[in-house]
Amino acid sequence: MSHNQKTLTEKAIALLKELISIQSFSGEEDKTADTIQNWLGGFGIKTERQVNNVFAFNQHFDASKPTLLLNSHHDTVKPNTAYTKDPFHPYVEDGKLYGLGSNDAGGCLVSLLATFVHFYHRDDLNHNIIIAATAEEESAGPNSLLSLLPNLPEIDVAIVGEPTLMDLAIAEKGLIVFDAVVEGTPSHAAHPNDDNSIYNTIEVLEWFKNYHFEKTSEALGEVKMTVTQISAGKQHNVVPAHVDMVVDVRVNDRYSNAEIAELLQKEAPCEMTPRSLRLNSSAIDPNHNLVKSGLALGRKTYGSPTLSDQAALSCQSLKLGPGDSTRSHSADEYIFVHEIEEGIDLYIKILNGFITA
Repeated sequence: MSHNQKTLTEKAIALLKELISIQSFSGEEDKTADTIQNWLGGFGIKTERQVNNVFAFNQHFDASKPTLLLNSHHDTVKPNTAYTKDPFHPYVEDGKLYGLGSNDAGGCLVSLLATFVHFYHRDDLNHNIIIAATAEEESAGPNSLLSLLPNLPEIDVAIVGEPTLMDLAIAEKGLIVFDAVVEGTPSHAAHPNDDNSIYNTIEVLEWFKNYHFEKTSEALGEVKMTVTQISAGKQHNVVPAHVDMVVDVRVNDRYSNAEIAELLQKEAPCEMTPRSLRLNSSAIDPNHNLVKSGLALGRKTYGSPTLSDQAALSCQSLKLGPGDSTRSHSADEYIFVHEIEEGIDLYIKILNGFITA
């Protein structure tokens, strides 16, 4: 690691500590946005801002070249009640940097910011680079990456920073949440009723339990459908007119969300209404040069079951970052300092293999 890269890495880790110490729940990220702008400004980089989304372009941006987006988020979930440490007090113990948002996705964010700084002045790149530190990822809110994209030039390929142990998530499942309704005939519990909505639900639940979607993905496996909520009835002596259910569907890259919705609305034995169809699955061609550059460095590819801001992107995208997704949203969240050091080093090497002419 060069002296410059070592200094840059130290500054990135210092930035992460500062970000951890600032409360930045989804929708409340103005102070972390200020901090990120100041940090980039310290390197002479001019930033732009849309609400709490901070973005910048490499110095020699050339509209005739394709564009690579580096994106991660600076909002966090609220700390869960099992925390034993102060979630806003960043400190290192046994090589672990503790604090809310350290792993999801602070480590990724500061590593990508450092990578952007590393390449910022280069005039020999075959892609432009845009860095976007975005808000409201955890809540899929109205001021998230999705709202920023219309203000950016066309993106050809993206790296979305989420904890993947620096392996290459070449596909990510999409999500549709359905509200389902099982109908019946309301009646007094004392009277006969062959159309009890609650009993009708038994067969419907069996159908959901046993249903399989035909198309399986090499990276993401099968579409996974799960009934997650069920509610009915208000009084002990009244058979309700209907039973309400919520169905969570994790969609592989062989289907669009619209196809899944059409299929289920046709085949399911109950009424199904999707809440949104915008959180589609994401993928990048396994033979894309960005993936090849990572493979050449010994990284593995896999399919990710968790959702991220990739769902907002229509271009090919790769999910990649330091940290471990199983630590996200956990009590006493942490990231290893060496994971950030390795993350910056690998991001730079992967980009060197992809965008240097």
